[in-house]
Amino acid sequence: MELECYHKSLKQNASLEQSPTQTLTTQTNHFFASLYAYLRLETLKMSTKLNHFALKSKIYLTAIRSAFEELRRLKSPLFN
Repeated sequence: MELECYHKSLKQNASLEQSPTQTLTTQTNHFFASLYAYLRLETLKMSTKLNHFALKSKIYLTAIRSAFEELRRLKSPLFN
C-alpha cells in the first residue's frame, strides 16, 4: 500500500509523469528533480500533517494569489 502511494504521488504530485524530455541528460535531471520534489513534499507532510494532494493544492493556491497580487500591484497608478 505504501509503495503504491509513493508511485502515485511521485507521478502526480512531483510531475514525474509529465516529463517532456528527450535526451538522457534531461531525463535524468527531470527524474532527480521529481525525486527531490517528492522528498520535499514528504518533509512538509510530516510537519503540517497534510497529505501530498492537500499540500500541492495549498502551494498552488498560494502561488495563484501571489501572482494576482503582483498583477494588481503592477496595474496600480502608483507603480507607473
